[in-house]
Amino acid sequence: MTKYVFVTGGVVSSLGKGIASASLAAILESRGLKVTLMKLDPYLNVDPGTMSPFQHGEVFVTDDGAETDLDLGHYERFISTRMKRANNFTTGQIYKSVLEKERRGDYLGKTVQVIPHVTNEIQEFVARGAAGVDVAIVEVGGTVGDIESLPFLEAVRQMALRGGPNSAAFVHLTYVPWIAAAGELKTKPTQHTVQKMREIGIQPDALLCRADREVPEDERDKISLFTNVPRHGVISMWDVDTIYKVPRMLHEQGLDELICMKLQLLTKPADLKRWDTLVHEVTHPRATVKIAMCGKYTDLSDSYKSLNEALRHAGIHNHARVEIDYVDSETLTPASVDRLAAFDAILVPGGFGKRGVEGKILAARYAREHRIPYLGICLGMQVATIEYARHMAGLDGANSTEFDPETPHPIIALIDEWQDSDGSIQKRSASSDLGGTMRLGAQSADVKPGTLAHQIYGPVVTERHRHRYEANEHYLERLQQAGLVISAITQREKLTEIVELPQDTHPWFVGVQFHPEFKSTPWAGHPLFTSYVKAALARHEASQAKAA
Repeated sequence: MTKYVFVTGGVVSSLGKGIASASLAAILESRGLKVTLMKLDPYLNVDPGTMSPFQHGEVFVTDDGAETDLDLGHYERFISTRMKRANNFTTGQIYKSVLEKERRGDYLGKTVQVIPHVTNEIQEFVARGAAGVDVAIVEVGGTVGDIESLPFLEAVRQMALRGGPNSAAFVHLTYVPWIAAAGELKTKPTQHTVQKMREIGIQPDALLCRADREVPEDERDKISLFTNVPRHGVISMWDVDTIYKVPRMLHEQGLDELICMKLQLLTKPADLKRWDTLVHEVTHPRATVKIAMCGKYTDLSDSYKSLNEALRHAGIHNHARVEIDYVDSETLTPASVDRLAAFDAILVPGGFGKRGVEGKILAARYAREHRIPYLGICLGMQVATIEYARHMAGLDGANSTEFDPETPHPIIALIDEWQDSDGSIQKRSASSDLGGTMRLGAQSADVKPGTLAHQIYGPVVTERHRHRYEANEHYLERLQQAGLVISAITQREKLTEIVELPQDTHPWFVGVQFHPEFKSTPWAGHPLFTSYVKAALARHEASQAKAA
């Protein structure tokens, strides 16, 4: 029978519930338990697929094509279980399911209400996502006290009640602010948020007290007294220089032992040796490389969360620290593009919409002409292809129909049909719903022998996708004649998956249509990013040798 740990948050958002949940899962997994994680999001959107990255941060894509919350990326990076569509759901999905049942007559004419119908539906979704594991850690999004999250909190309260005293544990993440003028940490916000939890019938078993410093014993004693949480359940969770230190921090304060006792789980001791090794690699790099990430969501680093982590993982596997400088592509002009010379590599990430595209094209051209390692992801591949078409294939005005519907050379266009990973045929058009026009999830393509892509991936590449527009197959021959290497292509639709420059003309220049960052972990890294950072490191070392 699956046991549950429900993780909630109070006082303010963005405290790190996702990292805390993933860290607890990692410790429990190290004790030999089979663990999964789920994220319940209280917004009415069906999924985050149509939300702005400024609003929501990155959209993480699973193998089965679900567009999910970015916390699922943390989950996959911390534990071995792969996330699926069932690991993330929203209020929008719950209400959509309830209303469909009502229309079918499933409720036999009853008045449909939040309790019991919505709360029962939430419990059914949770049970489905938790099937087949020892422990399911369920993160409830939002902040306690928000009206949107009340149905979720009521649902998990009911689950714990129905399951019995050892079926579930509640972990509440709270904020303990440092007031500089008073020179002390304040516990009152934590007292109030736990009071709010108890008003709705939930008594936390553990409190994770977030602060910019370690919470002293006296304050933890006070928190315990005023929240009715046992002293050993009041755990300090202070700011650290790498998120990979959090599992050790929580373990040393006994969080996993508390959870195992509450849930009556008999396990072997936790083994965090690989986490200690990882932290040592992160904190003791042998070199540093600087990468320019040229995008338009540079004001919010969460927009590229998985990408940032994939680059750092590649740094770990090259014994190097990767410093990422976010360059707003709207600010890149022919007069200012020379600023990219200061970097060891250039990366253009994915994105949607016309804003900043010409700056990205400039970045791709600069990397090509100055032999700087270049990685283009999704839109980054497309702008590299457009740039090559304009300046090497003689196709003046080449563009994507996403940015210029009247372009004389639609190098990138909306492809109306493709075969999905499950073999089904999907269709789309410009008038389709935005959420329904994506090529999503894990799909495979053959890789051309003798290419850099083949050195990295071998004969077949299988990666996760999230995009609408594709390279136009009618221009592939023209581009190849001009020297562009199409190194991976789907068999049925002839959709371009990877482009690159010949290795005798450029040290490392690759564009990929998919999102490889979603499959990177700190343990294995990712072969594409590892190769890219290795090339950046080679350029850095060559520059240092030249300067010397």
